[in-house]
Parts: sequence; structure tokens; C-alpha cells
Amino acid sequence: MRPRFLSQLRACAGSVGRPSLGSHLPNAAFRHASTSAAPTEPGVDEHYAYCRQFVQKHDYESYLVGQLYPADKRKGYFAIKAFYDELATIPDTVSNNLVGEMRMQFWRDAVKGFADGRPPHHPIALALYDTSRSANLSPYHLKRIIDARTQELKGSSHLTMDSLIAHAESTASTHYYLLLSLLGQSSDTVSHAASHLGAAHCISTLLRALPYHASKGRMVIPAEVTAKHGVSQEEVFRKGPGAAGIDDAVFAFASTANDHIVTAREMFKDGGGKVPRAAMPVFGAGVPIASFLERLEVANFDVFHPSLRLRSWKLPWRVWRSYYNRTF
Repeated sequence: MRPRFLSQLRACAGSVGRPSLGSHLPNAAFRHASTSAAPTEPGVDEHYAYCRQFVQKHDYESYLVGQLYPADKRKGYFAIKAFYDELATIPDTVSNNLVGEMRMQFWRDAVKGFADGRPPHHPIALALYDTSRSANLSPYHLKRIIDARTQELKGSSHLTMDSLIAHAESTASTHYYLLLSLLGQSSDTVSHAASHLGAAHCISTLLRALPYHASKGRMVIPAEVTAKHGVSQEEVFRKGPGAAGIDDAVFAFASTANDHIVTAREMFKDGGGKVPRAAMPVFGAGVPIASFLERLEVANFDVFHPSLRLRSWKLPWRVWRSYYNRTF
């Protein structure tokens, strides 16, 4: 019998009286005790609006989390997230690797152009350039994500968990470092916690996308995990949830994500398990991750279960509550 980790996911969640939301979510922004955003150059607002709409369309959960950011940082958040989501979608939206590499090179040249004050005329690039000027975003982190996504064009499968976690560090974790920079948060504690949050983010994303990738003849769970549980990749491609051992492999993979969430939470134990208020918008991203893992457990680790394709109606409330409680 598989051990349960639902109680671990709920650990440190805390419980307080329900605060007033003031409006239905997500159509209205969460209340936030911040000043209005500083004015930007003419035309830049349009680029930020494009980024916001791009994230809302392609990454609904991140759109929800974005409402936790101070008003004067929210535009930068959507610029960084749009950049991250744009790169993540390239491998699945190009007809061949050559086209994908050309698009990655565009972004590599764009980041190089930031240093010269010459960003390309692209809404996400222009918004990211404007953000990088005010938040001093590290070009190294931007390039690191681009390089990791370029490698992904050559194949999204990993033989070992170590290889996958290294990829997560270069993608999901690194984009959290950028978001911490946006908020001016750079302590070892928050950086270490963000590293583990990125690992959980990467694994949960792959689990969500497993049915899609399996339909394309790709296995996203590392080979060492599937081999340990006697999973035949070809059988998964043909039978989906009927493949022998796939639920056990999913459980093992999800347990690793859970372990990283728990470790990220433990980084704040000296503060009573509370995340510093200024850094909490970044760690609000842990709520959708934990929510998905809980729903996966309820589905008995059947990653193909139709219920996992539906949005959780509780998620907007849980995201706000996490910010209110300073936990995730």
C-alpha cells in the first residue's frame, strides 16, 4: 500500500478566520496594501498588457498568483512570466528543431540587446527590457533559461532524476530567482527555498502534461523511475492508464515533488514557518503545485483521470489564503 502524503502537503498551512475578499476572483484583483504602480514610458503599458493577457491565456494559475504582487511590481511579474512561458511553449509549437533553435536564438540576441539598450520590437521583449532596467534582472539567469530550453529541443526525456532536477534548477528555479530579484529579495534562505520550489514546479508540470506527451510518444518520467516500477513506455503510449506500473511510477515521481515542497517550507522554520511578507508573492506559486498533488492523490495517482483536467474552483481562495497566512 502506498504511504499517503496529503497530510504533509497540508502541513504548515495554518488556519485563520476567513478574510474578506471584497470581490469575486479572479475577475477582480486581490486587495493589496501597496501604492499605485509608477508611471512607465508611453507605449510600454501596451507591452505589459500583452504579457498579462499572454499569461492569462497560457498559464492561468500563474495569472492568479500575479495578483499577490505589489501593484508597482505586477507588470514586471507578468513580463518575466510571459518570457518564461513563451520559451516553455516553443518546443511544442515549432514544426522542427531548426525553427525552434532560431526562435531561441532570437531570445538570446534579445537579452544581449538589453545591455546595449536595443531590445527587439517584440511586446514581451520590450516589457522584459523595461523591467530589467528597473529591477536589475540578471542577464545570466535569462540566458540560463534560454540555454536550458534550447537543450530541451533535442529531447525532453531524462534518464535520471538528477538530470531532471538539474534541468529544473536551470528553468523553473531560475525564473523564481528572477522574481525574487524583482521584489528585492536575495537572502540565502529564500533562494534555497525557491530552488526546491522550482523542482516541485517542474515535476508537477510534467505530471500534468504526461497524458499529452504520451499521446505524442514521449515519456516525461525519468527512465530510472519507470524502470524501477516495471513500466513499458510503449505500453503507456498505447494503453495510457492501463499500462502496468504507471500509477506506481507516478506516485514515486509525485512523492519527489512533495519532498521538495516540504523542504522549501522547512527553510522558513526559524520564522515559525512563515514566509517573509515581501517574498510571499513568489512562494504563492507553491499553492497550485500543492493543490495539484493533492488532487492527484485523490485520483489514486491516475494522472490520466479526467478530474485533473479541470480547474479547481477552490484555487483562487487558497492562493489568497496562503498570502494572508504567509504559508504555501
